[in-house]
Amino acid sequence: MLKSVILAGGLGKRLKPLTDKIPKALLPVAGRSILEWQIVWLRHYGFRDIILCVGYLWEEVKNKIQDGSEYGVEITYVVESEPLGTGGALMNAKKELEDVEKFMVINGDILTNIDLIEFSRCAVGDVGTIGLVPLPSPFGIVDYDKDTLKIKSFIEKPRIKDYWINAGVYIFRNEVFRYLPRKGDIERTAFPKLAGECKLNAVTFPQVYWTSIDSHKDLEEASKSILGVHPFCLYV
Repeated sequence: MLKSVILAGGLGKRLKPLTDKIPKALLPVAGRSILEWQIVWLRHYGFRDIILCVGYLWEEVKNKIQDGSEYGVEITYVVESEPLGTGGALMNAKKELEDVEKFMVINGDILTNIDLIEFSRCAVGDVGTIGLVPLPSPFGIVDYDKDTLKIKSFIEKPRIKDYWINAGVYIFRNEVFRYLPRKGDIERTAFPKLAGECKLNAVTFPQVYWTSIDSHKDLEEASKSILGVHPFCLYV
């Protein structure tokens, strides 16, 4: 089974004042931290060797998660002494990944039930593979008859399936370290280079649960929605 990396070193500025004393990864969603839900998800699909890339308030993360044995996984910590961005954080973990051909990477602020076994099977060939999900509308939309202008229905925050977004779930081959910066975000550095060389693939997941925790409202909505989602509901 692949090693997996969780990028959990961010400052969480948009979630202040909650993140003044609590790292974003430990913010609560339905009684568990974001990070604990991610570990539950990874373990469900057989990923038990997890590297945590941490920085801001990292001691709090280690005090909570410790060696991972409570969750049935093995945790290795890679600490950044200054903010490095997502690309720099992964580069900082290079020594822990040099012995594997490919590995999974997860952004530390997303919650999803993407089938990681399916994703692994689809990630073949190129240097990187990105999981894609439909663009979630931030607003409810109104469906109306174009001829009569009569409103037919209201649809609450649908997924817009003509557009796809980065789900924050990746599989990389070891060659990716040739493209990573010492400091900077992977989305703005390595990804454009890999795409330009046709070395970046996509796997689409049109029907999955997915949310990104970027605001106080996201925390509230995720707390309401996650408990009914497989596999998370199995571990309540």
